[in-house]
Amino acid sequence: MRAGVQHWVSAIATNLAIAAMLGGLILLVRWGTTLLVVIPTLLIAASTGVYLFYIQHQFETAHWDKAAAWSFHDAVLYGSTHLDLPQPLRWFTGNIGVHHVHHLASRIPFYRLQEVLNACPDLRHLNRFTFAQMIRPLALTLWDEERRRLISFREAAAVA
Repeated sequence: MRAGVQHWVSAIATNLAIAAMLGGLILLVRWGTTLLVVIPTLLIAASTGVYLFYIQHQFETAHWDKAAAWSFHDAVLYGSTHLDLPQPLRWFTGNIGVHHVHHLASRIPFYRLQEVLNACPDLRHLNRFTFAQMIRPLALTLWDEERRRLISFREAAAVA
């Protein structure tokens, strides 16, 4: 089977399995209960996923360049973070916190990313954020071209 067809078949099979599980839940506990459980769970999971991807690229010292000055390695190493999550969250998120290594070598499977950090200590400290530091970047919304960093509206107003 060709690789493209194999991926398509895999996606369809996954969708059918999800539909079967939802159908089983609806038969078991009815529509209302299923929706009261599934919809909030999906919203929380999707929101968490979006935020994790957001935080990996929107931070104060993020590296952004125009096309003429863009460098793959600079963009990879300085344009994404190492979100150092506690162990249970590393497992639940598939090690998405090691995002900079993922960008550097996307063929490394998620379960081997920690090995890369252990083997390359310089990568462990590069753009490192802890769980407690995850809130600060929410205020960073504007790119300051002169200082080459993300700033908040408050910082922009203070400069102006």
